[in-house]
Amino acid sequence: MHWMGRNKGDAMHRIAVFPNVNKDQSRAMLDRLLSFCKDKSVELVLPKDESIFFECEAHGREDIEQIPVDMALSIGGDGTLLGVCRRFGSRSVPVCGINIGTLGFLADIEPEELEKKLSKILEGTYRIEERLLLSGYVKDGNGNERFLGNAINDVVITKGGVARMIHLGLSINDTHLMDYKADGVIVSSPTGSTAYSLSAGGPIMNPTVRALLVTPICAHTFNLRPLVVNENDLLHIHIAAVHQDIIVTFDGQESFRLLPGEEVLVRKSPVPARIVKFEDKDYYKILRTKLWEGNL
Repeated sequence: MHWMGRNKGDAMHRIAVFPNVNKDQSRAMLDRLLSFCKDKSVELVLPKDESIFFECEAHGREDIEQIPVDMALSIGGDGTLLGVCRRFGSRSVPVCGINIGTLGFLADIEPEELEKKLSKILEGTYRIEERLLLSGYVKDGNGNERFLGNAINDVVITKGGVARMIHLGLSINDTHLMDYKADGVIVSSPTGSTAYSLSAGGPIMNPTVRALLVTPICAHTFNLRPLVVNENDLLHIHIAAVHQDIIVTFDGQESFRLLPGEEVLVRKSPVPARIVKFEDKDYYKILRTKLWEGNL
């Protein structure tokens, strides 16, 4: 492992902390984090609004994504960590999650092991897993392309409200595969295969697999099944002109309305997401304990 983003001669490490203001346990976790680091060579910085909310304004920083940091820590569930990954998507900052959510597939630190794992971080005894990051664009009828955002789990195109099924066209690279009617389509990374795609009938993929996953949502045809495609493929999802109310969503957190005739492009981002992991965490053990234990 190894500290990234600052000069090697620097004695002080700077960690950006993103506590979820909607989680009851966030304050206790943040207090423990501040207490642990108080006598260490660590500078903790928080977004300005969160520092005010948690009454630690001395740690608040404006435009926190623009200052050099060695690592970002999220306090919340996987959703909080996903948001932090997107905020630092273009800078390749390692992100580590303190899990006070439900599942915690990505957030690797449980509350009872907080100080132990923080020690490992300061010692450098961890690894960084590079996860495929998705980039989404929209192309209008004139061929103009506009970047919408990044996603570590999935880019989802779906109908808005109670609208009827939408008409979509799916192409990969230069090949048009088919036109179909469905409630939508999910383009997922392997990391996101255990998220929305799984509930729509997609396969579980080890997050280190280098591929993209296309999963239809309630397709009105038996010919379209989940597709696993090459990580370098370019996916085109065309929005038919007969429908009005369609949205594209990134990791279930950021949404944009689409116009009839527009086309969504999804490709692998040139910069991966970098997730901090520890040696005592194994993907298949996490899969067993988070998904299946207690459900047999």
